[in-house]
Amino acid sequence: MATLPPRPSSTEPPAADTTRAALVRAALTLFGSQGFEGTSTREVAALANANIGSIAYHFGNKEGLRIAVADFIAETMQTIALQAIGGLDGPAAKPAGAEAARAQLLTGLERLIAFIIARPEAGDIVRFVLREMSQPSAALDRIYNGVFEPAHRRLCLIWEEATGEPAESERTRLTVFTLLGQALYFRVGAEVVKRRMGWETFGEAEAGKVADVVRDNLLAILSSRIGSDA
Repeated sequence: MATLPPRPSSTEPPAADTTRAALVRAALTLFGSQGFEGTSTREVAALANANIGSIAYHFGNKEGLRIAVADFIAETMQTIALQAIGGLDGPAAKPAGAEAARAQLLTGLERLIAFIIARPEAGDIVRFVLREMSQPSAALDRIYNGVFEPAHRRLCLIWEEATGEPAESERTRLTVFTLLGQALYFRVGAEVVKRRMGWETFGEAEAGKVADVVRDNLLAILSSRIGSDA
């Protein structure tokens, strides 16, 4: 499963690539927690344990760094999509038959939940994306075009195979957003969920419990929609 770029290490050549990865990681964390405008390049460099001049060297400027973070997020989520739904492009990603499509929807949702809830780096990604959604920039365009739109389109195609409902119908597109929203809420509302559930942590065990409920929800929706005329 994809993870964030590693922190700087003297054993990981070349040094320039390590510095670049550390800057992207630091920017992802700070831009997500403090906002783009609220974060200075000096803070990013300090967190990355890098010279401030390395930002200009690798990215040109602060905006270039934000674009690099967006590209990293897109690449990371493309890897998750490959594992969860067979990739984003090409006919090989489309399951053969309704049963296979339903199984892929279930597996894909479970893997998405496992990443969003149990992987610590997902918190930084979600915070960054939420800020971009509230104040869209070219970085959001990169993430949308690189992963959001193609992943959603692929899920809609799988839904069509699973239910017979047209992939690009308004109802199908909204249904897929609903399924994704269930998973996303448990990261956005993690503190609320933990308090209400009496959980001290939100790890793999808790992610499994959430996945069981979301799986039941998906099965119920599938049962009500398969063969319907809607």
